[in-house]
Amino acid sequence: MLTEVQVRELLGEVQDPFLHRSLAETDGITSVKIKEEKNHVSVKLAIAKVNTPEQMQLQMKVVEILKGAGADSVGIRFEELAPEAMAKFRGTANESEAQDLLSPMNKVEFISIASGKGGVGKSTVSVNLAIALARLGKKVGLIDADIYGFSVPDMMGIEKTPVVRGDTIIPVERFGIKVISMGFFVEENMPVVWRGPMLGKVLDQFFRDVEWGDLDYLLLDLPPGTGDVALDIHQMLPASKEIVVTTPHPTAAFVAARAGAMALQTDHEVLGVIENMSWFESKESGKKEYLFGQGGGPKLAEELQVPLLGQIPLGQPDWNEADFAPSVYLEDHPTGKIYGDIAETILKQFAAKRQ
Repeated sequence: MLTEVQVRELLGEVQDPFLHRSLAETDGITSVKIKEEKNHVSVKLAIAKVNTPEQMQLQMKVVEILKGAGADSVGIRFEELAPEAMAKFRGTANESEAQDLLSPMNKVEFISIASGKGGVGKSTVSVNLAIALARLGKKVGLIDADIYGFSVPDMMGIEKTPVVRGDTIIPVERFGIKVISMGFFVEENMPVVWRGPMLGKVLDQFFRDVEWGDLDYLLLDLPPGTGDVALDIHQMLPASKEIVVTTPHPTAAFVAARAGAMALQTDHEVLGVIENMSWFESKESGKKEYLFGQGGGPKLAEELQVPLLGQIPLGQPDWNEADFAPSVYLEDHPTGKIYGDIAETILKQFAAKRQ
């Protein structure tokens, strides 16, 4: 009959599939229970990333080791290592691990921009928030993950297409942002009629086959709602923070709450709420007209128990024919300044979490 000490010695030599450190080094064996009457060994293991093929391989290996040592049956539960434990090993990642965006060893911070429904300006928020972060000196990437309704290239005035070198895609850079979008890979205005599994492969390529280089933040413009593509992205990412976009209308806020709930259910933290189209301000009188009502953003933030990051007025950027980007607000534009304030608030949140 195996003892707890023997089990810990046997499993202590097994490596975490992502950290490539033994479970003894990572303190990954969090619980060992033995039922002598049934010769059953139950263990709880903490690893860098759960719900992956690597976890399944590790599970089979642990069962093989313990049964080989005499156990009649084995039960295994997995959990993720605490962030502070992960931080100890991030600096020891090899080059291939550090470049794999989906590896928990990668230092890039993911920010997903979500909405409960279409038409609330989620892509406009994604583009301008990415640019605002870059203006603050951050290295930023943007994935237009709204596969069916891609619009980021047009919004940013991007006319180039990515370069493909062998199996690697070089993203297009504009306003200091590295951008990848489904819009680069379909004929102009052709609808995407692929089914879920094919789209999942494309998204995986966006993460693994694009040469992103050194990034601080990678923003994802998610599809609206809580469908399969949005769920796949949530499950792909090792960790992600989420921003929920809504309009002031109570119905839009009610629907947006589902997107926030989805993030929480997949263990992704909601950074806050951005209310878009909050009002229209007349240039002549300066009077604010609340075309879509009031209160949706604050109410949603209260419901999700997160901060209201900002309220964006309804309006059009100042267009520059020489450098045309129809949805991009200049840094000194009143709305551009709001995005700058939101970006600073987000950076402060990240800084506080690192302390």
